[in-house]
Amino acid sequence: MKSLVVYYSYSGNTKKVALALEELLRTKGEVVVTELKAQDESASFIKQCRRAFSKVRAKIEPVNSDLSGYDVVCLGSPVWAFAPAPAVNTFLDNCSGLEGKEVVLFTTYGSGVGNGRCLVYMKKALLNKGATKCEHFSIQQSKVSDAGAVAAKIKEKLSLPFD
Repeated sequence: MKSLVVYYSYSGNTKKVALALEELLRTKGEVVVTELKAQDESASFIKQCRRAFSKVRAKIEPVNSDLSGYDVVCLGSPVWAFAPAPAVNTFLDNCSGLEGKEVVLFTTYGSGVGNGRCLVYMKKALLNKGATKCEHFSIQQSKVSDAGAVAAKIKEKLSLPFD
């Protein structure tokens, strides 16, 4: 099984979850990990949240957006103002090759108020591009440093055979 983990991380929380997911997926085969990097990012978290809420697209460093070569595609984002980060919006717009793919969405969040809305938005975008199955899990930012708890949550929420 060949898997892809694509994520954006502003503070490092989503990156920790992406790396835990990578470790679990490595037991099943090859894993490629890609971090989305915004080129037009503000240092102000408030400005970033406004951009996310308005569904702004970020200018990101070039990444391979053709996902046809992967069996499983995983996409992660922090939840900002009920929405994914602008860099993830750009990736969602540009990605292709999802027909018949299994997709895993993951988010990190603070309060959790907008988490559901963010996941629905991301899922809809990927299903509209041909993904056939979309699973998800979320980790609160206060729990991302506990690698064992993160791995347990991933195994609990996903139907992928990790053991």
